[in-house]
Amino acid sequence: MAPATRLVLLIGWLGYALMPWYFVESLSLTNWGWLSEYPFGGAGSGLMLALSGKAPWLLPPGVALAVASAFWASHDRGLTARVLVWAGLVGMLLFFAQAFAIVLKDQGIAWLAALMGGAGAAQPGIGGGAFLTLLSLLFLLCHGLAYRGICRGDLFTTSTIGLVVLLIGIFIFFPVAIILRSALLDGNGAFAPSAFVERFLDASIWGLGCVTADTSCGVAWNTLVLAVLCGVITTLLGLACALLILRTGMPGKRIMRALTVLPIITPPFVIGLALILLFGRAGAVSTLLYEWFGVPRSRWLYGLPGVLLAQVLAFAPIAFLVLIGVVQGISPSLEEASQTLGARRWQTFRTVTWPLLRPGIANAFLLGFVESMADFGNPLVLGGNFEVLSTKIFFAVVGASYNQGQAAVLAIVLLAFTLGAFWVQQRWLGDKSYTTVTGKGDAGLPVPLPRRITWLSVAVIVPWVALTVVIYIVILIGGFVRNMGRDFTPTLEHYRTGFAIDFSHGLYFEGSAWDSFFTTVKVAAIAAPLTAAIGLITAYLLTRQRFRGRTALEFATMLSFAIPGTVLGVAYILAFNVPPVEITGTGLILVIAFVFRNMPVGVRSGIAGLAQIDKSLDEASTTLRARSSTTLRRVVLPLLKPALVSALVYSFVRSMTAVSAVIFLVSAEYNLSTAYIIGRVEAGEFGLAIAYSSVLIVFMALGIGLIQFSVGERRLGRRARGRTIAAPSPAPAIG
Repeated sequence: MAPATRLVLLIGWLGYALMPWYFVESLSLTNWGWLSEYPFGGAGSGLMLALSGKAPWLLPPGVALAVASAFWASHDRGLTARVLVWAGLVGMLLFFAQAFAIVLKDQGIAWLAALMGGAGAAQPGIGGGAFLTLLSLLFLLCHGLAYRGICRGDLFTTSTIGLVVLLIGIFIFFPVAIILRSALLDGNGAFAPSAFVERFLDASIWGLGCVTADTSCGVAWNTLVLAVLCGVITTLLGLACALLILRTGMPGKRIMRALTVLPIITPPFVIGLALILLFGRAGAVSTLLYEWFGVPRSRWLYGLPGVLLAQVLAFAPIAFLVLIGVVQGISPSLEEASQTLGARRWQTFRTVTWPLLRPGIANAFLLGFVESMADFGNPLVLGGNFEVLSTKIFFAVVGASYNQGQAAVLAIVLLAFTLGAFWVQQRWLGDKSYTTVTGKGDAGLPVPLPRRITWLSVAVIVPWVALTVVIYIVILIGGFVRNMGRDFTPTLEHYRTGFAIDFSHGLYFEGSAWDSFFTTVKVAAIAAPLTAAIGLITAYLLTRQRFRGRTALEFATMLSFAIPGTVLGVAYILAFNVPPVEITGTGLILVIAFVFRNMPVGVRSGIAGLAQIDKSLDEASTTLRARSSTTLRRVVLPLLKPALVSALVYSFVRSMTAVSAVIFLVSAEYNLSTAYIIGRVEAGEFGLAIAYSSVLIVFMALGIGLIQFSVGERRLGRRARGRTIAAPSPAPAIG
């Protein structure tokens, strides 16, 4: 048995014999009276509870660990492999059986609970001891498969695949299955497929009144048109910006790069609010056009144009973050070879550069498409009579006519659209090779852009940057005036209310916003590196390893992105408010929600970056007898720095500004910045809301700078534009 397998066994016994098995806080005991019926009160290890007879259903996982431990010193690799596979597999099955069979009174699986000695009993949610035991059983199974030659016998690869599958299963598939199950239930909770068919074929979803009559189209068509337009426009904007920054010498590139990232560090509804203050019926621009040119005021902003404009401003930076690494990774030697053969700049761009950009373009479009579908903040503020799936789901969940089944059906429609986009992306990319980063030296210079591409990019980017500047001027001013749009008297009252500090008796943060601010920073600081790590490791497995179910795993990583944040938040409440995973109301559920909600960006960025890195680099490392973990850490990860920055920046910012996924998960103890801002908006305190948003923008800008400084830039051994290589000095004469 390998030392790594022995370590896994030790971890398993630590969790089973020494750590508390259950997770029950005193707060839970106060709020839920039925927990006081437990004779053990949540204390004690699994081994102690099983041997004492208080929880006999906990004995089987310990037996599985004991069977595996019996082969601690075995040198028979084949026998050890079989024992570890069966011990891990059976142990995990029995673990989940006791977890879901013995849950609450009148719930769970009665016959299975009786079989395991827990008939009529109940148990709290699992704790640290149970989680370590489950991980140990999983890794024992994965190590056994590695001993049998799976994934070339690499323990790290099999264990990582198993861990990713387990986490996705628990924190994505399980809650989504809980909420989607409601689609097959009628109003009384009974199984009724006919109710699903009736809801699915409703005219409000698929109606074509905008084509056949003078009415509105169904919500599904509205969502699809909006998502396609948003995906195309954000991808083109992100590509134009990346090309201008990396392939031209235009002045002000650093300022432009900073401005293009600003929308991503802004709470989503703030951009919508700024657009209303500018282009609404009483907005500054509308008033100016009416008074100077007689242009009548209109409501053009409320509907598809306004929602699309807000989403483009909010999501184009995501496409830029994905595409800038892809543009940077294109090998100049390929473009130079094209010009050596007599091709002009435009022909080189069309036949060499553009095909190599396809992985980044496909991933950027997919992210923009899915982000548009899942967004509900901008449609809620600017939608007017233009309904989309996310807002309809939101009102089905939190509206007066609560209809969980209808929300589930709408979520299925949205998921089907996302699956279609994923399929189209895969068909467009095909099986072609997009490798541009190899182990060979490459000191070439990128070919300058064709003039038509340069001018077209400038024509697209300049209005975007100008509108971004105007919007942020409005946001900045809004925090320093009494009432934006009515009373422009300068004041600092909004900042004093939210962020006042008292130095009279030491350092005391007395502002009303400090608690939510500190909580948000802590949650984001924990979630961001976890999101990037899980996302990039998953991307590495999907692109560098061959195993059964790889395509299904890639789709599973996008599932949490496909489900609207509101639905995911409700699903987390339904799934994790009761045993076996009982974490609602804690900071842990916020971290988990952020990690698995934002993980797809890390996965897609990693896949786009890895598509450019030649596998020969991995193979060379393996030839030198490096393990997969060493290859990932010392070879692949340094070349993935753009993708790492994208994942860290996006996950950090989204954790600071997310609304829909966590609006139902915050509590009095763990309140977040966005929930606080929404409360101020509902109370009519717009100045305080804008002031808080301004503080978040400044803080996140500093955080992004720190992330980029800490990670650094990828070094590919290429010459910088404008530099020349000095000629070698002549050798001294001999003799």
